[in-house]
Amino acid sequence: MLTNLPPQAFARRDESPDQEFYRFERLVTHIDAGAVAAVTQLYRQFLPAGGAVLDLMSSWVSHLPAEVPYTRVAGLGMNARELAQNPRLTEHLVQDLNAQPHLPYGDAEFDGAGICVSVQYLTRPADVFAELARVLRPGAPLVVTFSNRCFPDKAVYAWQVLDDNGHVALVQQYFAAANFGPTEVFAHRPKGGDPLYGVVGRVPTNP
Repeated sequence: MLTNLPPQAFARRDESPDQEFYRFERLVTHIDAGAVAAVTQLYRQFLPAGGAVLDLMSSWVSHLPAEVPYTRVAGLGMNARELAQNPRLTEHLVQDLNAQPHLPYGDAEFDGAGICVSVQYLTRPADVFAELARVLRPGAPLVVTFSNRCFPDKAVYAWQVLDDNGHVALVQQYFAAANFGPTEVFAHRPKGGDPLYGVVGRVPTNP
């Protein structure tokens, strides 16, 4: 359960169906090259080489390290054309997590997962993180990265009223609500570039 949040924390300015908003592909990166490199480094550090990886809220690029092989990279996102152009995905599905947070995967199916610059759009984050805890194997990492950019009409109110430190604390609450283990926080704050924050937690090895 998420605590100390008002009832409207996960409402948005634009409550029209998300399928409409994501109907057209956006073949751009939403953070600069330095921030992308910071995401890639976290993936290099935490996602196990040769493992099965879930790229949640995926698009046309996954920012996975080019030199690291994975046996499986499953992408779940909102735009079929974007997903089809992602060369790292071995499979992909279109699903609106705000309408249906249940993930179409079995228990303990993945060795790691990432959510890149999209966590601010989840209206049911506790449900989604609980599902991630279910589909990840014990000890597997979840790497959540974000910057200070967003589509303001689709980001939840809680995200918009918080600063960078508040975003980190909010994401840590998402992990805690799903009973992940202790989280680690990483920050990339260059002068004149996009900041990039990472929160990493692992599924407990003991229930």
